[in-house]
Amino acid sequence: MPKLYIVPTPIGNLDDITLRAVKTLAAVDVVLAEDTRTTGFLLRHLGLDKRLWAHHKFNEHAAVQTIAARIEAGESVALVSDAGTPGISDPGFLLVRTCIEAGVEVETLPGATAFVPALIQSGFPSDRFCFEGFLPQKKGRSRRLQQLAHEERTMIFYESPYRVVKLLGQLAEVMGGERPVSVSRELTKKFEETVRGTLTSVTEHFTQKEPKGEFVIVVAGTRSV
Repeated sequence: MPKLYIVPTPIGNLDDITLRAVKTLAAVDVVLAEDTRTTGFLLRHLGLDKRLWAHHKFNEHAAVQTIAARIEAGESVALVSDAGTPGISDPGFLLVRTCIEAGVEVETLPGATAFVPALIQSGFPSDRFCFEGFLPQKKGRSRRLQQLAHEERTMIFYESPYRVVKLLGQLAEVMGGERPVSVSRELTKKFEETVRGTLTSVTEHFTQKEPKGEFVIVVAGTRSV
């Protein structure tokens, strides 16, 4: 059926792909991939041979109208990211909005995303939480950190291994070094690790041990302190 399918892919362990995701990828006419090499590897693992188009932050603005028009013309399209659910700190929002405005049906499959397991295994309250994703690198970063200093809900951040120590240090400056934090990396992979402690102790840990992998940082809100 002509529509846009949002298909989550495993964040590490390929066994986390759902049966519905496999069936959907097998049925669509084309797969939009953040990185065609990464998605190509997944499709080969699943035994699928599909048309792949690159769809990433550098070309999505120019491509969304064309994609929506092709779906209107009768094609079925699946959007995937390198790992996790498209639209969560990855391209997806703009295409979904464009399709909705054009009257194109959008179907989103449930599936893997990194922040949910990181949140649950932090041990912090998960009934209400604040997902921040990647903070701005420059403009607005300091202001946003100051705003979050008094956030009551559990807070979740994404960060790369190259900037995680910097972020932990900045969080300690605005929230206090004794604020509880749980840092998970390489979720679902062979070297998965979660380090819990205070912002000061965890910053020291990753200062002494070279950070590797993608990080999810979960910080306790003020109601948990």
